[in-house]
Amino acid sequence: MINEIDTEIINLLKENARASFAEIGRKIALSPSSVRERVQKLEDLGVIKSYNIQLNQALLGNGLEVFILLKIFDGKLKSILSEINTFPEVQEAFRITGPYNIHVRVALRDQLHLQRFIDKLIGYGSPTTLLILSEIEKNKS
Repeated sequence: MINEIDTEIINLLKENARASFAEIGRKIALSPSSVRERVQKLEDLGVIKSYNIQLNQALLGNGLEVFILLKIFDGKLKSILSEINTFPEVQEAFRITGPYNIHVRVALRDQLHLQRFIDKLIGYGSPTTLLILSEIEKNKS
C-alpha cells in the first residue's frame, strides 16, 4: 500500500526521474536511505515500472511526429500486436477500444518517410494520420 509520502516521491520522480535520493529527501524531509528504501518498495510493488527519457525528435532529425489510428483488417490483429513495437519509428503504441484497434505515436524525418511508413501499415489495416503540431506542456504546481 502506498501512502502520502510515497505519492510525493512519485510526483518528484515524474518531474525528474534522475533526481538523487538526497535531493528528493531534502524536498520531503526524509533521509536519502529512507527515500531509497521507499523507491525500492515502489519498484518491487510494480508501482514504478520503468524510468524513461523524453527525446527532442527534431534534434534527432525527425521533423514530423504523428498519431496514427489503425483499423485492423480481419485476421491481422495478432501479427500487428507482435510487430508494431519493432518499427523504429514507433515511439508509443496502444491497443484501444472504439472504431480503431491501435493508436501509435511515431517520429519521422519528413513527409516521404511518413508516406513509406503508412505504406507499411496498409498491409495490416486502414490508417488515419493526425499530424502533431505541438505538445501542450503540463502545468507544474
